[in-house]
Amino acid sequence: MLSLILLSVAHFFIDLYSSAIGAFQPVLVEKLRLSLTQAGFLGGVLVFSSSVMQPVYGLLSDRFHTKLFSALAPAVAGIFIAALGLSPGFEWALAMVALGGAGIASFHPQATAWATAGIAVNRGRWMAVFISAGTLGMALGPTFFSELLLRAGVARSWWAAVPGVFVTALLLAFLPAGGEENRAGRKFDWRPLAAVWKPLTILYFLVFIRSILQITYAQFLPLYLHRERGFEFSAASYALSLYLAAGAIGGFVGGQLADRFGGRAVIMISMLSCVPCLALFFLTTGPLSLLGLALGGLTLLFTIPVNVVMAQELAPSQAGTVSALMMGFAWGMAGIVFIPLAGWIADLFSMHVALFSLLIFPILGFFLTMKLPKDA
Repeated sequence: MLSLILLSVAHFFIDLYSSAIGAFQPVLVEKLRLSLTQAGFLGGVLVFSSSVMQPVYGLLSDRFHTKLFSALAPAVAGIFIAALGLSPGFEWALAMVALGGAGIASFHPQATAWATAGIAVNRGRWMAVFISAGTLGMALGPTFFSELLLRAGVARSWWAAVPGVFVTALLLAFLPAGGEENRAGRKFDWRPLAAVWKPLTILYFLVFIRSILQITYAQFLPLYLHRERGFEFSAASYALSLYLAAGAIGGFVGGQLADRFGGRAVIMISMLSCVPCLALFFLTTGPLSLLGLALGGLTLLFTIPVNVVMAQELAPSQAGTVSALMMGFAWGMAGIVFIPLAGWIADLFSMHVALFSLLIFPILGFFLTMKLPKDA
């Protein structure tokens, strides 16, 4: 339980740093005279470094069972992300983003595998605590960094590294080393993955489908609400925080439901129920629309802990690797493909059309879930 508490706190700050780029971009565009293409490239580098590279760290953490993958990550992410404000040029900013993303990527596979290690009962509930802590950090990240830059100024952005360094000190001092169940898989072995390749593949694409909406909406909601629905920038940012915070609650609720009804049922409920909620957001205005956005975020993210726990139970000796596949890699690939695709569709038609059209994917996900074993 100590590991769960420590890693949940660390997850909060890791994901707080992972959502900082949105707050930094306007400042960096002005300070470094960046083009919008360069600003977008910074975001792409962060997605690649922090998400797509996670399976590499999963392989390494399954091979070398040192807690340094998790323990050093908050300090590495915090120092380099916070140093963005000190970058003298575009190349330096790229380096800071890539190195900060490496800290984010190294944390997730091992921490996700170790958070519930040794917990035999209600693993979905406890995994939901760990994952919801990260989702909450991601929800608060844009507001935290915006307020810091506004009040302290870009030259003092390095203050944001302090929580990460402090959390690393806590992890180094108090985080237990991996249990014997983790040490049993000292050498990486493809055979456990090959034996369950079919349900793992289905789970991966279900995460990919959820991530299409999750990451694309997180990227474009403020711009959509400002440009096409007349929201002030601050109101649009608050709406994004509402969506992400509801998702944090949804992850916790989904873990509870999975322990009671099973992971397969929860995934089906999530895929089917998020569509009318998000449709309500797009097709109405005012408080009713925001209610639909919050409910859509809540139900969409039911499945975050569920997918991870199911994958870990399929291949327990390779928990770090499958955790990386179910989280960072699926998230990153969805972002790399669908963020530019949604932008292209928005240029051709409108952002409303681009974002609303993505609701077809959870419907496809509902039918794909039927391919999972019924005892999943």
